[in-house]
Amino acid sequence: MTTNLRALVPLLLAAAMLLAGNGLQGTLVALRATAEGFAPVTIGLLGASYFVGFLAACFVTARMIRAVGHVRVFAALASIAGAGTLVLVLAVDPWVWGLVRAAMGFCFSGLFMVIESWLNQSAHPSERGRVLSLYRLVDLTSVTGGQFLLPVFGVAGFEIFAVTAILFALSLLPVALTDTSRPEPPKSPRFRPGELWRLSPVAVLAALSIGLTTSAFRLIGPLYAQEIGFDTAQVALFMNAGILGGVLLQWPLGALSDRLDRRWTLFGATLGAVAAGLFLNAAAAPVAIYVGALAFGAFAMPLYSLAAAQANDRAGPEGDYVAISAALIFWFSVGAIVGPLTASALVQGFGPAALFAYTSAVHGAMAAITLVQIARRAAVPREGRGPFVALLRTSPAIFRLARRGNGK
Repeated sequence: MTTNLRALVPLLLAAAMLLAGNGLQGTLVALRATAEGFAPVTIGLLGASYFVGFLAACFVTARMIRAVGHVRVFAALASIAGAGTLVLVLAVDPWVWGLVRAAMGFCFSGLFMVIESWLNQSAHPSERGRVLSLYRLVDLTSVTGGQFLLPVFGVAGFEIFAVTAILFALSLLPVALTDTSRPEPPKSPRFRPGELWRLSPVAVLAALSIGLTTSAFRLIGPLYAQEIGFDTAQVALFMNAGILGGVLLQWPLGALSDRLDRRWTLFGATLGAVAAGLFLNAAAAPVAIYVGALAFGAFAMPLYSLAAAQANDRAGPEGDYVAISAALIFWFSVGAIVGPLTASALVQGFGPAALFAYTSAVHGAMAAITLVQIARRAAVPREGRGPFVALLRTSPAIFRLARRGNGK
């Protein structure tokens, strides 16, 4: 490992603990809320409130970092996240939990901006591709590993909340004790979602649809799994199957989209997500349900990166790629606010099978609209396209890192 990469290890360690705790808390809130007797619609509101806070932070975090620096913003937000986790178990009330989850969304949106802008400024240009790959690996392993803490500690007591708060508290150590250099603060991203719609309706609809569906999967999925009779360990396996599936086809679909009109790749992946949802509706055996979750993640999760690639192709070499990334996050967040609410209401009214009927309906509509757009608008010439980049849906700063990691 080179000196530059070695210097970034503390940031990656902090990211690992935050990602593990955040992924764990999302599943934990759904399971514990069910155990406490919260209605499915209430659980959907808790999911929506997280993304309300997430979206709000996109507008203010860059200004916060410019005012007091990366380390202080990180410390403040991680402290709030740890305290909020303990409030969840001290005050079991839907209104309190909604406020806490909104605060969590705000904190994690800001924390990701801090980490990713820091990585972006600190990584040597020749190493940004490797830094991005390491960051993706940290994301996958941390979120996956965090889910397996659920069966170890259970969801009924105080312990699992304490473990989550400990993860957030420990994330402060590598940041507080790392090099005291002050990277250049990130610029405030421009949020012009209407411009992205004029540039690429397909990209907007893909970001919106993945917000509508994957947020429902991540936040209502644990409720679905519990309703069909899964215990805590099986719920963790079910959720991890979807997360791992999201990695499985990311690069193959990206490589295919580099060779074809990306909209056809989006269309094919969306049809795959429809089929996976219908399969989950019909599946009964646990193994079949795990396979269905894996397939759902494999086809649905890459849609965001494909949407970003399509939007950037339309923008051309002089496009404002960070502004595009910010707009994509906006549309994703809008979908992610509505998705858990809609899915939870359907689950409450029609039972757990309604979750994947809902995702299949959304993806089916997306596939139909994509076909219409393919017919109405010519493809971007192959020589005018940039390479596919697999992205995390975290902050616009990740796109700065991704573009520079690919020589842009």
